[in-house]
Amino acid sequence: MRHLIAFFVLMFVVASCSIATAQEAYTSDQVDYAIELPSSMWRVISEPDAAHEHAEFIYGERLDGYLQIRKEVVDAGTTPSDLARRDQDQKLRFLPGFVEGKEEKFSGRLNGVTISYEFIKTGKPMMGRIYYLQADNRTIYALRFTGLRDKLARIRNQTDAIARSFKLK
Repeated sequence: MRHLIAFFVLMFVVASCSIATAQEAYTSDQVDYAIELPSSMWRVISEPDAAHEHAEFIYGERLDGYLQIRKEVVDAGTTPSDLARRDQDQKLRFLPGFVEGKEEKFSGRLNGVTISYEFIKTGKPMMGRIYYLQADNRTIYALRFTGLRDKLARIRNQTDAIARSFKLK
């Protein structure tokens, strides 16, 4: 009987591990990159088209986690850190209740920096995390994650995994 129980426990652990590590690749003919979504909770809500040049994803519901991927064409020599500072100065600091976070180096298939920040949306504490990934000296991809502060913080390992999986075709 103990062997039977041990067998079922082992099967449960193996099944749980395979479910937890299931990843889904995303790419499209309209984009020149591919990413791996680390959970089936992530789904595409907007594909790039003639009107919208970026893909959008949500984790469960939009407030739980929202991802927008944008290709930024910059002047030659612009670093991911330069683009992050420009975004903070020209866009982010105008968000209600904006609190600047720190900038950190980021390494993945493409390297760059990441910044975190907090803000208020419809009276709720929100968080943003942007990964600026350098593709070449004129192209930086921005992976912009937002969500409720506590929920986005809980899936930080997934946002990091998505950014690390980002690769050009």
